Amino acid sequence: MNVAIIGCGLIGQKRARALAGAKLVACADIALERAESLARTAPGARAYSDWRAVVERADVDIVIVATTNNLLAEITLGAVNAGKHVLVEKPAARRAAELAPVIDAAKQKHVCVRVGFNHRYHPAFRKAREIFESGALGEMMFVRARYGHGGRIGYDKEWRANPDISGGGELIDQGVHLIDLARWFLGDFVETQGFAHTYFWQMPVDDNAFMLLKTAQQQTAFLHVSCTEWKNLFSFEIYGHDAKLDISGLGGSYGVERLAFYKMLPQMGPPETTIWEYPMGDASWENEFVEFLDDIRFGREPAANLRDARAALEIVEEIYRKSK
Repeated sequence: MNVAIIGCGLIGQKRARALAGAKLVACADIALERAESLARTAPGARAYSDWRAVVERADVDIVIVATTNNLLAEITLGAVNAGKHVLVEKPAARRAAELAPVIDAAKQKHVCVRVGFNHRYHPAFRKAREIFESGALGEMMFVRARYGHGGRIGYDKEWRANPDISGGGELIDQGVHLIDLARWFLGDFVETQGFAHTYFWQMPVDDNAFMLLKTAQQQTAFLHVSCTEWKNLFSFEIYGHDAKLDISGLGGSYGVERLAFYKMLPQMGPPETTIWEYPMGDASWENEFVEFLDDIRFGREPAANLRDARAALEIVEEIYRKSK
């Protein structure tokens, strides 16, 4: 299949290296030199400064949208209306309402739209999901998770600090990953409590957010995201009646990716413990794209889709409303 990438920054470049055998034929970016630079990595690929020229190409099957947040929904809608399958990066929009016309158009055009919640495809999460689906955890109780980084010099001057472009701060950035993962294990949340605030960075968006989300069965997700985490951190714990899963690290500056499975014994006390470590490079991007190619091949709804993005954004918006 032929792929076009719109948005040729860091994430677009990662996507280009993880196409799982698909062919990159077009690159678009408002900064033409970025598009040209990425196009030079794929023989025969052409560069564009206008995304509309890309989605109109008849030989493009899949469009990857990796732009700033303010353009995600608009470009995805344009690509869908042109009959293309789309992988759009999270959060897929700035507001949940922006996704309504995209959802309708995807249904009318019979195309697949996947949202880039790539964390589901880290090997530790794939193994955790396998254990979860086996029933070994027993009845689910709660999730506790933290995700944070320390920013960088000038972080508060980047596009993520402009609410008109980003839609918000840390909550809509790393927060949607934790919300998506928590929903993946606990199901839909019917009650949202939370607080987003700016403690350190001089910017009009949040640098920390705290969430307490509940399902109809009172299963709870206790989540914190931060860009004042001076040592990068990822921690995701899943608690069942019979066992616990503890995922830490995502590779790189977040430390070695690791999964621990703690199974309670009948006599209780120290649990039976099994640990897996994944010191290799981040394969989540390619794993995710392999599954997307299968989605298209079999005509099935992607596992991480626009409805998942809308559910996460609705929680983000409610916390922003309550934090004013």
